Amino acid sequence: MFTGIVEETGRVAAFKPGAEAWRLVLTADTVRQDAAVGDSIATNGCCLTIAQLDGQQLHFDVLEETRRLTNFGAFQPGSPVNLERSLRFGGKVGGHFVTGHIDTTGQIVTLEPRGKDHYLRIRVPAEFMRYIVHKGSIAIDGISLTIAEVSDAEFAVWLIPHTMLATNLHARRAGDAVNLEFDLLGKHIEKLLSYRTP
Repeated sequence: MFTGIVEETGRVAAFKPGAEAWRLVLTADTVRQDAAVGDSIATNGCCLTIAQLDGQQLHFDVLEETRRLTNFGAFQPGSPVNLERSLRFGGKVGGHFVTGHIDTTGQIVTLEPRGKDHYLRIRVPAEFMRYIVHKGSIAIDGISLTIAEVSDAEFAVWLIPHTMLATNLHARRAGDAVNLEFDLLGKHIEKLLSYRTP
């Protein structure tokens, strides 16, 4: 479980297919401290398990399904990635509860400065728009954000300067894919209501 508060922006060192899985190697500072093999790290919002530690590098095995369902396919050496360690008991919950299970990817339509803030608009596959709620929470590349606008196939959020500096959004452009995780509560309610008898 995570909170959507990014601790640092790491970098992709390598992302290559292996005999049994894709191997993702990241360089990081903050999340590497007190890390151990088997720990969970949210990587662009996707929960990954540390398979190996090597100096400043973290190694992860990535399933083909994970690569297909996320924006990992666009990774290149040097790509910035948002990183967050799993929530600890007694820790702060500054964002919202994020599981690290990506629902789908969205496409950036607009990312531009407006006054002192930045405006981010994302197009979402139609079948997922039911989870987009005005003033609701969403995780975009693992960043906990509040939905400010909703249209038929898109939603928008506002970004403060700190978010632009502390995450990989400063390197994003229109057309880029971002990982999306919708609010867990809404998905549970939908599932429970589906079992109601008419």
